[in-house]
Amino acid sequence: MGRGIAGTGRVTVRAGKATASGTKRAGLATAKGAQKVGRATRRLTHANGAGRTGLGRLIELSAGNSAADALVTVALASTVFFGVPLGEARGSVALYLVITMLPFALLAPFVGPILDRFRSGRRYVIAGTLFGRGLLCFAMAAAVGPGDLPTLFLGALGVLVLSKAFNVSRAAIMPSVLPADITLVSANARVALFTLVTAGIMVPIGAGLTAWLGSATVLRLAMLLFLVVGVFGVRLPRHVDSPELEEEGEAPRWRTLLKVGPTVAEAVWANVAIRVFSGFLLFFLLFLVQDKQVPWLVQPYPGAPAPFFDGPKTIAVLAAAAGLGGLIGAMVANWTRNHAPQLIVLVTLAVTAAATITAGIFFGLWAAVGISVVTAFAQELGKLALDAIVQREIGEEVRSSTFGVVEAVLQLAWVFGGLVGLVLSLTESSMAGLITLAVFLTVAFCWLIVHRRRRVRAAKAELRRQRAAAKAAGTAGGTAEGTAGEPAGTRPAEPKIDSTVDPTKPLTNPNG
Repeated sequence: MGRGIAGTGRVTVRAGKATASGTKRAGLATAKGAQKVGRATRRLTHANGAGRTGLGRLIELSAGNSAADALVTVALASTVFFGVPLGEARGSVALYLVITMLPFALLAPFVGPILDRFRSGRRYVIAGTLFGRGLLCFAMAAAVGPGDLPTLFLGALGVLVLSKAFNVSRAAIMPSVLPADITLVSANARVALFTLVTAGIMVPIGAGLTAWLGSATVLRLAMLLFLVVGVFGVRLPRHVDSPELEEEGEAPRWRTLLKVGPTVAEAVWANVAIRVFSGFLLFFLLFLVQDKQVPWLVQPYPGAPAPFFDGPKTIAVLAAAAGLGGLIGAMVANWTRNHAPQLIVLVTLAVTAAATITAGIFFGLWAAVGISVVTAFAQELGKLALDAIVQREIGEEVRSSTFGVVEAVLQLAWVFGGLVGLVLSLTESSMAGLITLAVFLTVAFCWLIVHRRRRVRAAKAELRRQRAAAKAAGTAGGTAEGTAGEPAGTRPAEPKIDSTVDPTKPLTNPNG
């Protein structure tokens, strides 16, 4: 019997060793797989000279920032948006939209100038936005348990403001890390691609962790991730910090849309129209689906089988469609490379208007999926083109100020669109809401086209006038010289013609 016990013990030991060996091999295989994925990712982020200039590090930093933001979004969505009854959800969402609108309207003139005054320490500004969001996540995690909604709202507002400050700083330093053979549109698209892919990976992970561990734990994980990514923000290349410039006089420290020049202004207004529709579509479809006022959720007769696409499945499909549209927009932006960004923003607005009219007439599940894809595509592609225009057209001394104003205007447009979507969802009519916004988009597109044509005609007329004046001056100079006895046919050099009609056009970025 003793021998049997001893044999059983040896078998148990051997089984334990085999299990430990198998676990070790699995761990090593996982580690090797992670290393291969890391190397492949590093090759992609550092391609085309991006590793030498610092663009690769900026892409990786933006991906980490996107991952942390995704965790915060999932945790807050389960707490604020879907954790209350439907009747209260509308009020909570409206309150959230309003409290995000007012601070941006007040802070827009100040955020950009503050960032411009810290051009020599942009690495620390970027890191500060990450560390600040980490602390806010800690505060929001403590407020989840007792259901402290004011703290959650204020924390969400702070996270949003710091997230916009991060985006402004990142966009402002993009020209300083731009490799020689990559255009601004392509570089912005590369950043967007990695941030979208990272967010797409982290959203389901965050949703699973939220269901398993709760929102508070996920917010604490986001806090840790923000702090780690903030350390990498400090380690950006030193040349992203611009030297302080000697300023002559009291130059304006921020620019309104009336002072950025017509090229930037047109791109901004096109993006404003798209952003209004994006905010509208999100909340309009969300509450139509929750109210079951869409055709695929209505039972044709009592006792009919339940629809396959219920409310949660529909929301998941629409969210996936929006993510796919954003990814396609970033890929197309990378493909367009040398195409004029001014043309891109107008095309995105036209495509959005046409798709909205089609979806309003033939509304159904696939029409809703299609308009979600098109809207996210247009928003992503239009914003990347706008960023490239601002980076090219705006001088570095006020670039952060301009980006701050642009981000604030776009955020206000999205909030306004969301409020419109909340109101029109009460009509419970998909056609009425979509056609109303389609008319708005069409009017905006036609206005921009008319404005652009007038500007082009005025520029051509001014150029012809300057050439005629230069020719007349040259002729007069040649006659005077002939009278003085100088050799015939000699004329002074014609003066340089300035084809810029708008005297407020900012400095042109040499890297554009």
